[in-house]
Amino acid sequence: MSPQPSVAEARSQVEALLGEVGRATPTEGELAAIAAVHRKGAVNLRHYLALRAHDVRRLQNSLAELGLSSLGRAEGHVQATLLAVHRALTRLQGGSDGTYALVGPNFQEARAALGSNADALLGPAPEGRAVRVMVTADASLAQNADSVRALVERGMTCLRINCAHDSAEVWTRIAGHLRSAEQQLGVSCRLLMDLCGPKIRTGPLEPGHAVVTWKVRRDGCGRTEAPTRVWLAPPGEEVVRPAPVLTFPRVWLASLRVGDVLQFRDTRGLRRELRIQEQDGDSFQSEAERRAFVVESCEFHRAGVEEAVCPVGLPRANAPLQLAIGDSLILTRSLSPGHPAVVDAAGRVLTPARIGCTEPAVFSSVKPGHRVLLDDGKFEAETLRVDPEQLELRITRGPRPSGKLSSEKGVNVPDTHLHLPSLGEDDRRDLAVVVKLADLVGMSFVQSPEDVQCLRKEMERLGRPDLGIILKIETAHAFASMPSLLWAAMGHERVGVMIARGDLAVECGYQRLAEVQEELLWICEAAHLPAVWATQVLEGLAKTGVPSRAEVTDAAMGERAECVMLNKGPHILDAVSVLDDILRRMEEHQSKKTAQLRALKSWQVKPASRPQRPPSP
Repeated sequence: MSPQPSVAEARSQVEALLGEVGRATPTEGELAAIAAVHRKGAVNLRHYLALRAHDVRRLQNSLAELGLSSLGRAEGHVQATLLAVHRALTRLQGGSDGTYALVGPNFQEARAALGSNADALLGPAPEGRAVRVMVTADASLAQNADSVRALVERGMTCLRINCAHDSAEVWTRIAGHLRSAEQQLGVSCRLLMDLCGPKIRTGPLEPGHAVVTWKVRRDGCGRTEAPTRVWLAPPGEEVVRPAPVLTFPRVWLASLRVGDVLQFRDTRGLRRELRIQEQDGDSFQSEAERRAFVVESCEFHRAGVEEAVCPVGLPRANAPLQLAIGDSLILTRSLSPGHPAVVDAAGRVLTPARIGCTEPAVFSSVKPGHRVLLDDGKFEAETLRVDPEQLELRITRGPRPSGKLSSEKGVNVPDTHLHLPSLGEDDRRDLAVVVKLADLVGMSFVQSPEDVQCLRKEMERLGRPDLGIILKIETAHAFASMPSLLWAAMGHERVGVMIARGDLAVECGYQRLAEVQEELLWICEAAHLPAVWATQVLEGLAKTGVPSRAEVTDAAMGERAECVMLNKGPHILDAVSVLDDILRRMEEHQSKKTAQLRALKSWQVKPASRPQRPPSP
């Protein structure tokens, strides 16, 4: 093993780094496009990139052995950290330091800049907790002002509306409830509205055999604990119920009465019954005590009544494609309904499965060998052949032994840079609503500095140039373009970054997600810009009421960001409370990458009492 460098060698290496950092300092002309509040951050960002262009791990070990800063927490104040280390090394050699001038932020300026930028964008943090909590709004909040108020009371400091869902009417109602809650509680809560962006999806599929099924909950001995509700409705009538729906002719339904028992055989030939419990207009609620599978060929009749049997009507549903590793798949520009593979009697594939893609640019940009990810990474495929109308793919990774691919599922092309418009027509229409309701706008699938400039121009045209901007980093290309994206964003006074870990995991690979999210936290701190830790935080708790051990640890990691985002779920109030508690606890132990060494109470032992000295003789 090679010996560690001497003090002189360590000092020489630090001086070399200081030289690199000095040469990376932006000129006054370059800083002219940066908002005044971000200029120190812009200088430090350039210094950070210069530092991280080198492998300094051996130097770090040397500095640690000398009892000096190992540069591991230099993100926000790179030059100031190097200068402090250089002064210490110089004094160890018996010299005095006065060679270098500080042009980047000092330690206090860096901390203050990140804090003030976070306050300006995300609002002040609540007392006793430095990290904000963001919650994704469910459409039901439009009808429930009390739930919005309860979220604010539990510790939510920012409400997020995803413009990919619902309507301007729903968004307006939710925003109104939030503003009322702010007034009633005397607190501030930001409203973020995400633009949809150019989401690429799979096209429609041919309808398959419609099947309606239901299960019955049973106890450990196999006895029915509670029957399952099944609705019977006439054609064309929408039943907004969380239950299976069977369609029957209106005339036949009119002959039914509460208490009637309907009998039928399901697809397996098993006798089954439905007992009618309640009438609601022209529809009926019935109860089933045994599981069944129903198709259109099933025939129903009333028990004890001599009449012709009645066929059931079922909605036609798109039949998903069944795909396994090694299968071929044709991805087409045409959005005509796709279909599964055609096979002969021996099971040999005559025609591969086909499905459309909603983004034409895919077919002019993807090259042979490029990866195509389907259904948010559920399937990975390699591109074998390309022509202007279709891609021939081979499935290389997916569920075993096979999995289903449906319509309206996400398509990602991480090896391909797609030149898509930053703001589509839908985004521009939605932005006209956002500027009236929101404090912040989320830019989805941002790719280039030009995208940021386009959004700022559109905000200015709509009369809201002051609207805060959050760049959602969702693609491998955006991750690779972070320095230029941040530089463009810092021309705007209120700006931050959302680390969209779900999309990044798909694009960059789950194996790389840990390092990708770390690097994004580091570069945001280097630019003194607030970061939002997003995707699947306490997901199990929000959806089921019970968190996993792993997601509790993940939530604690969010303390290193300025804001943590929760997705919607039936137990979201509990999730907000638990996250608030986790963040408050972790704040006493961790600040960014620095451990906070408060006195530990967990293992405290009272010191043993000293023995009394015997009296002198």
